[in-house]
Amino acid sequence: MSRHHVLDASPKTCHWGYLDAALKPVLSVQSDDTVTVHCLSGGHPELPGAPYTVLPEHREVIDNIVHKFGPHILTGPIEIAGAEPGDVLEVKIEAIQLRQDWGWNQMWPLKGSLPEDFPQHRLLHLPIDRNAMTTRMPWGTVVPLRPFFGILAVAPKPVYGTVSSVEPREFGGNMDNKEFVPGTSLLLPVWTKGALFSAGDGHAVQGDGEVNLTALETALTGTFKFALHKKRGLRYPRALTPTHYITMGMDPDLDDAAKMALRDMIKVLGELHGLAPVDAYAFCSLACDLHVTQLVDGNKGVHAMVARSLFEGGRPRSAAEMAGARD
Repeated sequence: MSRHHVLDASPKTCHWGYLDAALKPVLSVQSDDTVTVHCLSGGHPELPGAPYTVLPEHREVIDNIVHKFGPHILTGPIEIAGAEPGDVLEVKIEAIQLRQDWGWNQMWPLKGSLPEDFPQHRLLHLPIDRNAMTTRMPWGTVVPLRPFFGILAVAPKPVYGTVSSVEPREFGGNMDNKEFVPGTSLLLPVWTKGALFSAGDGHAVQGDGEVNLTALETALTGTFKFALHKKRGLRYPRALTPTHYITMGMDPDLDDAAKMALRDMIKVLGELHGLAPVDAYAFCSLACDLHVTQLVDGNKGVHAMVARSLFEGGRPRSAAEMAGARD
């Protein structure tokens, strides 16, 4: 029987700036269990003063955990019983809630997409209206919010050791994909025993590209349902949203990231709908959209999107089918 768990953000349940297969799990669950995960965002310099409210556990966490490499505070890892390398972890995003009345956007010298044009540091605190689901820019423009988690990750391969939370890779991580909204199933290849899932890097809203370095960073709560798919051939993250198939590419070279995403979409169309590669390639030229996920995290991201409605007039495809062929 499936169970529901709650994982609070605390010094005992958070790690800051890194991922590592050697991290001990802070919670163990079964496949088909659901976990509500509370997350935080920002270190001491990012905390605002009045009139904003800082969550009571936020200072306790950043005062008492070790900060390594990246800026992201992650909650986890969560162990999924029975997960082994070669499996696929399906992370069904059931709900996302904003936790606070503010967020922050930051740029730094030598970082972002245009460092030669903007060689300065700037930190903006922006209000979050959780009733209206909007924020207001300092000059008055109102922006609708669309919260999502920038980081959803399993542990990296053990041989990697400790890795920064900044660069997204085959274990997921800092993908910054704004399409990962409630109703989405994210499919992550498992690289170590227990999978060891972590979440964080809450974004209240972000444009594709995340061009000046950050989105509107904020604290989120996510509710995730886990399902384990045994012995699949998946080597890179995929997603099934309520409306689209998504494949991912990540590489320092944007062209190579686009090729990765496109090649995997061609493979998905063959696996799900029997298209020959040459037919899927032609179809993608007509009906597959390539989006720049983000430009600022070392490994640039591209995601390919195909509307499910073009194929699913009959039987809708499941996340289990998109998890890759069995080994």
